[in-house]
Amino acid sequence: MESVRLKRKWIGLSLLVLFLTGAILVACSKEPAQTEPQEMPEPVKVTPEEAEEKKLVAPLTGLPVQVPIQRRVIGVMIDNQAKARPQSGLAQADVVYEILAEGDITRYLALFHSQIPEVIGPVRSLRPYYLEIARGYDAIIVHAGGSPAAKEEVDRTGYPSLDGTRSGGPYFYRTDHRKAPHNLYTGRDKLLEGEAKFGYDQGYSLPRLLFLGEGETVAGEGAVQIEVDYLNGYRVSYEYDEEKGTYTRYVKGTVHSDEQTGEPLTFSNVLVIEADHHILDQAGRRSVDLASGGKGYLFQQGKVQEVSWQFVDGLIRPYVDGREVGLVPGKTWVNIIPDNPGLKEKVTFSAPQAAHEPPSSQEPSA
Repeated sequence: MESVRLKRKWIGLSLLVLFLTGAILVACSKEPAQTEPQEMPEPVKVTPEEAEEKKLVAPLTGLPVQVPIQRRVIGVMIDNQAKARPQSGLAQADVVYEILAEGDITRYLALFHSQIPEVIGPVRSLRPYYLEIARGYDAIIVHAGGSPAAKEEVDRTGYPSLDGTRSGGPYFYRTDHRKAPHNLYTGRDKLLEGEAKFGYDQGYSLPRLLFLGEGETVAGEGAVQIEVDYLNGYRVSYEYDEEKGTYTRYVKGTVHSDEQTGEPLTFSNVLVIEADHHILDQAGRRSVDLASGGKGYLFQQGKVQEVSWQFVDGLIRPYVDGREVGLVPGKTWVNIIPDNPGLKEKVTFSAPQAAHEPPSSQEPSA
């Protein structure tokens, strides 16, 4: 009888333990009490169109674009002999570099990205310093042969090249309105065809230039007329159009225009820099030092700043007091002149109705 009572007691205790354990588990499984919801700040509402507009600008002009420009920069060597003027396509280039080749006449490296015109030329030969500039933009270099050093550099490095005297020949054509060597041309369709043929449209990078943002202003003294004297009477000049906010370019006192459209060449930024030039041989070929930096003038919105320039990440960039100066959104022309005698003697500029001495360095306004 005693064993029955003990058995019943044991069963009761077991049931009690099971009950208490279940109660604890149920209590732990309940969600914690909800706290009072925190009031969140109202998000800033931006339409997709506004968001895209803020992000989408052309990397070489800083101008708004409707859709991203998904193509490689193309750099074309363009003739500047008197018999080659007026040229075709320069008006559509995002950036143009003008440097002496042999003799007293310059040659152009025109960089196309935002637009690639249907007619570009006349195309001429390559020099190593033009190739060095093109490399900074990871641009395809388009040319008709080159100096021995330039051709060796292209071959040695396998740099993306469309050479009208080699395998790139099919992507050029000759016209009958000028005599060789001033009649070799190319254009959008042929360039894009050649780019695809050689696989140059894959695995490239796009650099970005620094542009002034909304509300930022241009510093400097007035400079609405500019003259750059290269050598022995070859001069280029610029005149500021206040209404358009751009500089119109002149060669030897004549408006520099596009052969296809007749429109004058205009630019938002004119950068004139000096660099060491050295004659290499009896043919008059030059080396141009783009690595060491130097002095320059940056002309924007009718004003000029005295700048220093540096070759940073493969690009020529202007600085004031160690701070990079932003470009005005738009197209840019870069004149590179010999540092001997240099800027002080070879570049003049004036404000409206008053000549000015070269300005002192100024910090660009924020």
